Amino acid sequence: MPVSTANSQIVFDALKNNGVRVVSALPETWLVHLIRMAEEDPDTTLVRLAKEEEGVGISMGAHLAGVKSAMLMQNHGFLASVNGVVSGAQLYRIPLLMLISHRGTFGEPDPWQTEGGGVTENVLRALGIAYDRLDDPQTVPGKVVDAMTLAEASLRPVALLLGRSLMWEEG
Repeated sequence: MPVSTANSQIVFDALKNNGVRVVSALPETWLVHLIRMAEEDPDTTLVRLAKEEEGVGISMGAHLAGVKSAMLMQNHGFLASVNGVVSGAQLYRIPLLMLISHRGTFGEPDPWQTEGGGVTENVLRALGIAYDRLDDPQTVPGKVVDAMTLAEASLRPVALLLGRSLMWEEG
């Protein structure tokens, strides 16, 4: 599978090193290794979702219990979760870390991914959600620290967009 196991491990280690102990996700190609790593790690609880919006509630509950969490999702999953993000995490000032596989950008071969990818950043900006891109494995640990710090200091959602150059290895 051309999804980078090594770079997925870097992302997972950065989450763990920042105290993330609950991860919520639906199956998604670019996230397959991250989901497996969360499932196999004895210190991490993986919550499998039926729809992405449920992850907002999982992360809100984790925060109220004093546990750090992260949501793993694809562009379309983020778009599907907007109601929960706005009416839950933003309204009640919950630090929500979202890792979004940023599909549908340059190099995307799958037509069904292009619409979500084309509007994700616009929606994040419209909602006032700070975000950054993860493209270079060397910058991942620092950017995860920065995202967690901002989410916790502002008590607001923050997004990290997982780029093709980070997640995909051409065969």
